[in-house]
Amino acid sequence: MWLTKLGNRVLASVLESMPQQLKAASIRARVQAGVVSVLVGSTFSASLALAASPDDQFLNARTAYNTRNQAALASALQSLQSQQYILAPYADYWLMLLNLSQADKTSVRDFLNRYQDLPFADRVRGEWLKSLARRGDWETFFEEYPKFKREDLAVSCYAADGGIQQGLESAVLDGKALWLSANELPANCEAVFDRLQKGGVLREEDIWARTRLLLQGAKITVAKTVLQRLPGFDKANQKLLDKVYQNPQQVLEKRQISLNSKLGKELNLFALERLSRTQPALALDHWEKLHKSFEVADRDYFWGRFALHAARKHDPMALSYFERAGNASLDKEQLEWRARAAMRATDWKALQTAIAQMPESQRDELVWQYWKARALKEQKQLVAANLILVKLARENSYYGLLAEEEMGDVLEAPVAVYKASAEDLRLALEVPGIQRALALRRLEMRTESRAEWQLATSNFDDKQLIAVAELAFKEGWYDVAISTSDRTKLLHDFGLRYPTPYRDIMQGYAAENSLDEAWVYGLIRQESRFVSWAKSVAGASGLMQVMPATAQWIAKRLGMGDYKPAMINQLDTNLRFGTHYLRYTMDQMNNQALMATAAYNAGPGRPRRWASDKPLEGAIYAETIPFSETRDYVKKVLGNSYYYSQQLGTKKQSLKERLGTVPGIGSAVSAEED
Repeated sequence: MWLTKLGNRVLASVLESMPQQLKAASIRARVQAGVVSVLVGSTFSASLALAASPDDQFLNARTAYNTRNQAALASALQSLQSQQYILAPYADYWLMLLNLSQADKTSVRDFLNRYQDLPFADRVRGEWLKSLARRGDWETFFEEYPKFKREDLAVSCYAADGGIQQGLESAVLDGKALWLSANELPANCEAVFDRLQKGGVLREEDIWARTRLLLQGAKITVAKTVLQRLPGFDKANQKLLDKVYQNPQQVLEKRQISLNSKLGKELNLFALERLSRTQPALALDHWEKLHKSFEVADRDYFWGRFALHAARKHDPMALSYFERAGNASLDKEQLEWRARAAMRATDWKALQTAIAQMPESQRDELVWQYWKARALKEQKQLVAANLILVKLARENSYYGLLAEEEMGDVLEAPVAVYKASAEDLRLALEVPGIQRALALRRLEMRTESRAEWQLATSNFDDKQLIAVAELAFKEGWYDVAISTSDRTKLLHDFGLRYPTPYRDIMQGYAAENSLDEAWVYGLIRQESRFVSWAKSVAGASGLMQVMPATAQWIAKRLGMGDYKPAMINQLDTNLRFGTHYLRYTMDQMNNQALMATAAYNAGPGRPRRWASDKPLEGAIYAETIPFSETRDYVKKVLGNSYYYSQQLGTKKQSLKERLGTVPGIGSAVSAEED
């Protein structure tokens, strides 16, 4: 529809400047063929093609690609190239995609060499690799495969398949690693697994191992497919997986699945785990009746899974359940929740032990570096703790702030260490990738513009990053300005990291609702990065990501009888509703900002349930929120709020003061329910 409107505007503009004779011909063409057919590229009016702007010709080229009109696309490409239009390579890219399955090696390689510095080159290489694999041209495939940079499981499976056919031991290992995935894989991966199984590399225990992983993630359909690889597997048994998934309690209570087979034991373990998520006491009761039917390894496995769910529910017995897991191999999530259970119990020695049991890559994450230092400090091992905290405090992040404050220092207002000069900006604008990114953004090709920007800036130093972030900010491209300036290491411009657009509107609503302006900005930065048209998968809209049902409820509270759903996308309405709801969550949580922040993301009921029966340090409460999205959200919002308070000079508080202490259950929140 918008293309039709654009076409009418373009055509009207063109007609105004045409000679009378040509204008009449164009009108006749429009009447006969219709403007839509001209725009979609099914036919190109010569007069319109000559008169259309390069941008319009480029949009025509995109439409020709979408409709697979190679002739129209080739014609548009030729015209764009003759004008040296900056986005002409994209028309060439679209044409290559349409012709890739028939293209010869020389033409594809010429294309990849010509556009090696553009983000779409690697996608073309990936699609070409798939085409080569399907044709069985492994020689060319393995010549090109080392140059492929993107993550693409289909390509990885083709590489493993081709390598196994050529007898490469590394390919066998790669194929085995692909097998041990808890997710659905591309269809071409099955050929790899067929070869591994035929060669005796993929054994029955591997099939059961992947089945268990899939059942943990409730990937029932994939699990059914995997089980078919078992010798003599009866497909009728696939229905049992659905039965357990839908009603694990009934399966256990009525003993519907025998424990006399490996499948029966796995499905009963699956039922016990599913029940553990919602009714742990009942699951334990069933386990006491069944556990003697299982081997020691399976018993350890059950306790490891049960302990995970207990820790997520803040069960004070969670640590003891982890102890009962014995020699079970705990995954990353289980190791994290073992540490969180220790944190929640303020058992610092157990926390230190839990972190020590993590693999090195996990231990090195900022979160576990900070909590290791805290565990050491609480046990009076100050020298070891400070060695970690000093290094961590150099990070401009949530954990960097906590580390700084843990050492007794309070950060002063962050200084804009570096401001881009006019020369910096001029040089940034000369980068072809930046030019293309800005041109693509102007045409609302958001995915392509971001890809160009990311690749163009991938090797920039701090000064260059600040310069291009400034360019993005001046364009109103706030989310890209933030993400780009966030990447600097030594030199920083906190004004770009924590911008304050729309302040004239936002200030009024923050004051009206007696809200800390820095907190509101910190929340908006996390919710939408100031993208006013942002819309989440769940349907939340605008700067403050207000859900449709919440918006209706707020409109009613505010007495807005004329409210229409589309109004939530209006800047003024969105800020008014968002700040009103934030005030509501603050009132519900007795002015505890951490809980109110969690409530804004997860609803007012859940943060109450996450409170302890005694006062809890805010940082521990935040770290033990069961939902990973909300856990990450509150940490980022409150970290943002600290930096915004420094920027704005308002309500200066340390991060720990902002996190506060969460009162014990019964005093943490008001009596009003959701």
